[in-house]
Amino acid sequence: MAAKTAGTGLEERWRDILSVHARTMCEIDRELHPHGLGASDFEVLDILAAEAPRAGDQCRVQNLVGRVHLSQSALSRLIGRLEKEGLVERSICAEDRRGVWVALTAKGRDLHTEVLPLQRAVLERMLAGAQGVFRS
Repeated sequence: MAAKTAGTGLEERWRDILSVHARTMCEIDRELHPHGLGASDFEVLDILAAEAPRAGDQCRVQNLVGRVHLSQSALSRLIGRLEKEGLVERSICAEDRRGVWVALTAKGRDLHTEVLPLQRAVLERMLAGAQGVFRS
C-alpha cells in the first residue's frame, strides 16, 4: 500500500509540473501573440541570442535540437517561418554540408530585445505561484 501511495504522489507531482508547463506556455503565447511570436518562436530567438550574442554570430541548428522541445522537423519548419519573417538567416556549414547554421538578423535581435521583458515577466509570475510543485 505504501508503494502505491508513494507512486501516486510522484505521479501527481509529475502531472502538476506538466500543468505548470502547459499554463506557462499558453500564457507566453498569449503575451507574445501581438508581436507575431509564440512561445516556441521566442525560445529559438532567445537561445540564438544567448549562443550567438553578436551580430554575425551563428549557431548550428543541431545545437538547438536538444534545447527546444520540438522534433527536428518541427524545429526546421519553425526556423523556416522565422526566416520568412526576416528574423533569422540560415546558411550551409562549409565544413560539413549536412550542417546548417542559423543566425539572428538585426530585426530578430530587435524583436527579441523588445519581447524579452514580457516573456521573463510571465515566467516570474507563473513560476512564483508554482514553487511548491518543484519541491520534493
